[in-house]
Amino acid sequence: MAPEPTSQYPIKTIVVLVQENRSFDHIIGWMKSLNPEIDGVTGSESNPLSTSDPNSKKIYYGDKAVYVVPDPGHSIQAMYEQIFGEAWSEESAKKKLPPTMQGFAQQAESTQAGLSETVMNGFEPNRVPVYGDLVSEFAVCDRWFASVPASTQPNRLYVHSATSHGATKNDTLLLAEGYPQKTIFESLDEAGHSFGIYYQYPPATLFYRNLRKLKYITKFHQFDLHFKNHCKEGKLPNYVVVEQRYFDTKLLPGNDDHPSHDVFEGQKFVKEVYEALRSSPQWNEILFIITYDEHGGFFDHVPTPVEGVPSPDGIVGPAPYYFKFDRLGVRVPAILISPWIEKGSVLHGPSGPYPTSQFEHSSIPATVKKIFNLKEFLTKRDEWAGTFEGVLTRTTPRTDCPVTLSEPVKLREVEAAEGNLSEFQEELVQMAAALNGDHKKDIYPQKLVENMTVLDAIEYIKDAFQKFLDGCEKAKQDGADDEEIVCLEMSSSTPPTSKKSFGQKLFSCIICDN
Repeated sequence: MAPEPTSQYPIKTIVVLVQENRSFDHIIGWMKSLNPEIDGVTGSESNPLSTSDPNSKKIYYGDKAVYVVPDPGHSIQAMYEQIFGEAWSEESAKKKLPPTMQGFAQQAESTQAGLSETVMNGFEPNRVPVYGDLVSEFAVCDRWFASVPASTQPNRLYVHSATSHGATKNDTLLLAEGYPQKTIFESLDEAGHSFGIYYQYPPATLFYRNLRKLKYITKFHQFDLHFKNHCKEGKLPNYVVVEQRYFDTKLLPGNDDHPSHDVFEGQKFVKEVYEALRSSPQWNEILFIITYDEHGGFFDHVPTPVEGVPSPDGIVGPAPYYFKFDRLGVRVPAILISPWIEKGSVLHGPSGPYPTSQFEHSSIPATVKKIFNLKEFLTKRDEWAGTFEGVLTRTTPRTDCPVTLSEPVKLREVEAAEGNLSEFQEELVQMAAALNGDHKKDIYPQKLVENMTVLDAIEYIKDAFQKFLDGCEKAKQDGADDEEIVCLEMSSSTPPTSKKSFGQKLFSCIICDN
């Protein structure tokens, strides 16, 4: 059972699930038909195929999204073109262009013929029925933006630490060392509150260096083995992170919604998590947040905020962009679920704490701080971000919240490809290499992943994570301090993509000295 927080709020457990690479309009935009108060789409929205040609053909927004195979552009430079309508250059950046949101079709078409149609279509509500239920039954926020106009990893870092420590893309050095910033996990721990991370593959939260400390290793739980039991037994901690399957296989399809993974699987996953929470004796003390790390290159019509956004820590991003973290990313879905929320609520922009404040991923640690009465903010960004505890408007918890949600609709007709890795999947492998010692070999970082298939990667990271856990257990038995981080030294030079080598690798435990 979660410890009692000292708070005026009825919430004792906050659950966070962050899915992958979809914009608000793409997932929820057409739910305006369910609730006209939602700032969604009508079909009148459009993008030209060429922003520089006044006579260019326009692509109008449609509702034909089903199973998305290509992965649209979502690098920092691709997003610049999507938001501002022209390709990034130093000269363009100096113009301080307004965010017209008119470059999605152009950028997509320049990547692959026909991709403009993909990014300019969203899902009909009946194709994402689990979200349709949740939007109708609880609250949707239609002004929630990604923290950074960049790819997955920087945005995921903001969710629990309100900064990416200067990252605008994969930084292999920091992947190995672990990102050093303080997280909301530590703030909770310092205040005597509990947290738990329920993972299906080695957890992405281990990108944070401090979560690799011996004292936190017991906070990680296998989702399939423990989540439903902890819900049933009323043992969920104060802060719960649920991680998904980031890899897509024929046997276990990916359920993170990252293209080309079937959104059907993501809907099943959300349904499973919700129904476990709903059946828990802790239900009347829970606030469940579902959002997406970034928009994944899909169109959204709401201009991204570019004024009055503070840098979290003054760190400037790497060349050639030298990003100052002074504007947000594209709008993403955000659904807030609790029996303390009125049916059909829509949360628009925040009322503070500053005139320019917005809802973005840093709103999560900011709200956790408020609900659990924590001492201090993590960065200037969560100090600025809007908080969403105001959506808990009821004086008593509802008794009519649905026990089950609609059955999802299968959208993919083919099996998982099990082919090459996405950028984020490569990052997960590289992080695993930091856990098992392979980051010290000359195959790190790119040679390690260049020939890996999805199946190779799954075997590699599971093996690496287990060896890390075994090393942590040995270090504890040897009397290592709880504050220490275990590093593993590899004595074998066998390439990690060789499946027969896993059982032959020998490791020794040392304590990291950096």
